[in-house]
Amino acid sequence: MPQMAPLNWLTLYLFFFLIFITNLILNYYMFLYSPQKIQTNHKKNY
Repeated sequence: MPQMAPLNWLTLYLFFFLIFITNLILNYYMFLYSPQKIQTNHKKNY
C-alpha cells in the first residue's frame, strides 16, 4: 500500500462526497419532476 499524504485522502474524500451528494440531488429531482402530458390529436394516415 503506497503512502499517501493526508491532503490527498481529504481531497479524494471530498471529491467522492460531492459526487454522492449531486447524485442524491439529481435522483430526487428526477423522480419529483412530472411534466404535463400534452394531448395532441393528430390523424394518422396509414
